[in-house]
Formats: sequence, structure tokens, C-alpha cells
Amino acid sequence: MRRTPEITLPLRVDRTAGPLPGQLAEQLRELIGRQVLTPGDPLPASRPLAGHLGVSRGSVVAAYDQLLAEGYLSASAGGATVVNPQLRRVHPPTRPTVQTFAPRPAEGALDFRPGRPWTGELIGPAWKAAWRRASLAPADLEAPPLGLAALRQQWADHLRRMRAVVRDPDQIAVTGGGREGLALLLLALGSERPLRVGVEDPGYPSLRRVPLRFGAELVPLATDRHGLVTAALPDGPAAPDVLLVTPSHQYPLGGSLPIDRRQQLLEWAQANQVVIVEDDYDSELRYTSSPLPALAALDDPATGRVVLLGTLSKTLTPALATGFLALPHWLVALVTEVRSDLGQPVGSVAQLAMAEYLASGALRLHTQRMRQRYRRRRAQVVAALRDRPGLEVYPMDGGLHAVVETTRDEAAVVAELAAAGVRVSPLSSYWSSPGSHHGIVFGFGAEPEPDLAKGLALIAQVAGKMEP
Repeated sequence: MRRTPEITLPLRVDRTAGPLPGQLAEQLRELIGRQVLTPGDPLPASRPLAGHLGVSRGSVVAAYDQLLAEGYLSASAGGATVVNPQLRRVHPPTRPTVQTFAPRPAEGALDFRPGRPWTGELIGPAWKAAWRRASLAPADLEAPPLGLAALRQQWADHLRRMRAVVRDPDQIAVTGGGREGLALLLLALGSERPLRVGVEDPGYPSLRRVPLRFGAELVPLATDRHGLVTAALPDGPAAPDVLLVTPSHQYPLGGSLPIDRRQQLLEWAQANQVVIVEDDYDSELRYTSSPLPALAALDDPATGRVVLLGTLSKTLTPALATGFLALPHWLVALVTEVRSDLGQPVGSVAQLAMAEYLASGALRLHTQRMRQRYRRRRAQVVAALRDRPGLEVYPMDGGLHAVVETTRDEAAVVAELAAAGVRVSPLSSYWSSPGSHHGIVFGFGAEPEPDLAKGLALIAQVAGKMEP
């Protein structure tokens, strides 16, 4: 027999304040009106509730009967008494119901925000098995400050195989995603004066906002079609303390930093004692060649200046909120100290599940499948937009987004697409200050192929419209 969950209600009785059934009925109406009790909630059985309040069962039954008659409650033969599931029709609320969830997108809207992956094929046998095995772990399993040893070992193996980065598991810190990882590092590097953080211009807006929350000063640094212009980096007192860089796939324009610039960047960082944060956000999703070795692969594991910042948000799903830092030896103690104070943000069960998933080889297989899928979608984007007058499509050697310059007014294009049900980002928002680049940035990874085709047709029609 199914048991009704026990509910504790803040009811009280005053034997000097009138009939007890009326007191109970009034208090229950108030609880329903304040949404402490909501439609469908079961009420306590009359006998236990009477014993709890120290009143006769008849008083509770009389209160329930009164509310049943008024439509506040509902009951069936042999079933529990519940708040009427049709309460809103019988007693419409006198004020708007408080919403505790984010509003859903408009029906038919196409969310082409950049960087969202396809997750329709993620939950397969390997995924389910990893979480099932992780759920068998002891309930009191506590992760060390930098994360469970099993996951750190798997991250180290993955980086060696896929990114040519050789680091000991002790140099890996598990993080709650890219922004949390950067915040942890900034706290570890913090000093008596605010940090100066160099950022690529244009660059990734959400990651660029993190240093500002810590009182850091942003130093915009020029990029070109190959990525960061290393010959123009400031030296001496003008050099930043930290530099955020995307050498394998510059965000959002897509350039890859050539080997001579990589060497120059490492030499500059050593000479000026700058910590380079290599954002490896989607480097494994390349379509024209194999994934490029990480900048960290060229750096010294002990005394180097490069911290590799990685996440599973693009290869798997941002819902995991899981990533890592691959640290040079000299930074491990500093990061460990901060993490010890703040605590590990990724639960032990999630860490065990990801360790199992990586150990099974499922991440590599999933990445290969997604690379093929995104390659087809990339071709779909190019075919829809490349010959459209008034549009310039930037090269897409990898990643999950496209950059399109347009001769039309940028704000008008974004607004017209939104009105047509397609959500994109303005290209100018990726620069530190307004510039001459105007267009849109949109993702092509998350929507089903038919919706992608529909969205691309609208983009071609709106963004490619020639100004009079």
C-alpha cells in the first residue's frame, strides 16, 4: 500500500478563541492562500493530526469537511485528502502567482546562441553505466581540495593523448567549469594590489567579465586573423599579471596561433613573469585537420607560465559544470590553499561518474561522433551563406559557432532576426570598445538539422538584405 508522505503544518489551537474546527479551517485557508500548500498536496490524516494538536478527531474532520464544501480540498473514497487540484479554477488567485523558474522561450523560437553543443546523443550506455557505478560510492565520500585522484588521473591521461600535454595528476585541479576555474586561479594569484589581466580583443565576453568581479583591470590586446599579435605585447611595468588567450581557436574570429608566435609568447611570459591562461574551450572540435597541440605542451611542467583551462561544456554539456586546471608545479600549492578555504564545488558522485566515463574511452568516441556531426553542420552553414551578397563568412576550422560580417546595420539585423524567432549575438559585443566590425555570431551545434536550415534561411534573408 502506498503511504502518504508526512507533512508538518504550522497549525495551532487556542481553546479560548472560538470553535476549534473554525480555527483549523481558517489556518488551512491561509496556508493555501500563501502557497505553503499547493494544488495536489496531501493533507495529514485526521487521526494523527488530531493527536499532534491535542484535539478530538471530530474537530479535524469538521474542518476538512468545511474546506471540502468550499472547494479548497478534494477527497476520494479510500484516498488521501488533498488540496483541490482544480483550486485555481474554483478560487482564482487575487495576485499573480510567484514564478520560481526561468521563462521558457517563445514557441518556435530558435536559440542560436554561440557555444551550445548537441546533447541528443550524450545519454547512452556508457553515460548511464558511469553514473550508475558512481552512485554506489559511499555516501560520505569526500573529495580532496583539488579533486578525486581517479578523475585527476583520467584528466592527465586525456590531456596527454588528445592535447600532447604531459602533466602529473597532482598538477590537475578539478573545477566547476571555465569561469569558476579562472576565478580560483585569480584568487590564488591575488596580491595586495589588483591584478592586471590581458584579454584578446575581440574575446570571450563571459570569461572576460570574471576578472572584473575581482577588481582586476582589463588590458585589451590586439588580434589578427592568426590570433594574438605577440609582437605588440607590452613589456616591463606595462605587462599584465595574467593573460587570457585562445591559441588553438581564437574566440570568436577563429584564428590559430602559428608556432613562431607561440614561442614568442612563452618567451615574453617568462621574461615578464606573466601567467598565461590558455582557454582550451573547443580545441578538440576541429574540421580541417587534427586537433592542434596545446600551448601548454610547449611549456615547462615545473617552472612554466601556462595554466591550461579546460571544461566539458562544449564536448559534452554545460549542465555538468565540470572542468579542470592543468597547473605548473609552482602554482599547485597556491591553488590548493585557496581551494582548501573555499571547498570543492564539484560533488564526489559527479567526479566519480566523469572518471568512469573518461576511463571507458567514451569521451573520445563521443567527441569523434560530434566532430563528424558538426562538420556536416559547418558545411550546411557555408552552403547557405557563402554566396550571399552583403555577407562575409569567417573561416570555420573548428568550434561550434560562425561569424558573419554584414553591410547592414548590426542592431537592425539582430532585432529583425529576434522578431523572426532567431536569437543571435552582435559581433561588436566581443570587442572591448566599439569598432568597425559589425555582424552577428551564432551557434550551429545545438538545434536539430531542420531548425538549423530554417534559421540559416532567415539569417541569409535578413543579414544579406542589401541596404537601400
